[in-house]
Amino acid sequence: MSADLLTHRGGQGEPVVLVHGLMGRGTTWSRQLPWLTRLGAVYTYDAPWHRGRDIPDPHPISTERFVADLGDAVAALGAPVRLVGHSMGGLHSWCLAAEHPELVSALVVEDMAPDFRGRTTGPWEPWLHQLPVEFGSAEQLFAEFGPIAGQYFLDAFDRTATGWRLHGHTSRWIEIAAEWGTRDYWTQWRAVRAPVLLVEAGNSVTPAGQMCAMHETGYQAKYLRVADAGHLVHDEAPQVYRQAVEAFLAAR
Repeated sequence: MSADLLTHRGGQGEPVVLVHGLMGRGTTWSRQLPWLTRLGAVYTYDAPWHRGRDIPDPHPISTERFVADLGDAVAALGAPVRLVGHSMGGLHSWCLAAEHPELVSALVVEDMAPDFRGRTTGPWEPWLHQLPVEFGSAEQLFAEFGPIAGQYFLDAFDRTATGWRLHGHTSRWIEIAAEWGTRDYWTQWRAVRAPVLLVEAGNSVTPAGQMCAMHETGYQAKYLRVADAGHLVHDEAPQVYRQAVEAFLAAR
């Protein structure tokens, strides 16, 4: 595992690696690439269990597995990188920065918090289990997920001759999220020694107050709350997100 886990999307200079959230994929960042590629050499990354429905992974699911895989990909670039992480990708990015500070020069963490203990995947498991393996049309996707998330998943799922196929297994995705309800990641957060931009959605999936606490306890942490946006801030409030991330990365 190495740089073949990354896809170069354009740009030159200090690397920027885009790290997607649960059920996402590197291809979901297409709308941000035109401006991000002005800030460095941009790479997208596909996490384990998000690389295609038929691509196996022999490892047990754990945060440590994700972080090791991301670390292998980043290390192969041979220079410290700026990690831009959404949700799950934000968590794995700060855990990597804590474990291997030499690999990460700056972080953007979008709508993710360190402590989901006691929260279960139960409320949304039935919905995930009833998703079809393949959607026959874009209209079916938009009807299921809405306009913002629908486009996101249209970009994430595998394109087939007959539609759009899930690029992983819902049972594995549930297992990934379930781990977050059993542990917390405050220790890793407090160990980060790279500058961080925290972006929280007004309609956040994170426990109330935790991203503010991350701002208060973090090392060189900046914080932005985007009141009118949901979990996909970068797609729902693209100009606000762009201005904040551009300013942060340019300053680095």
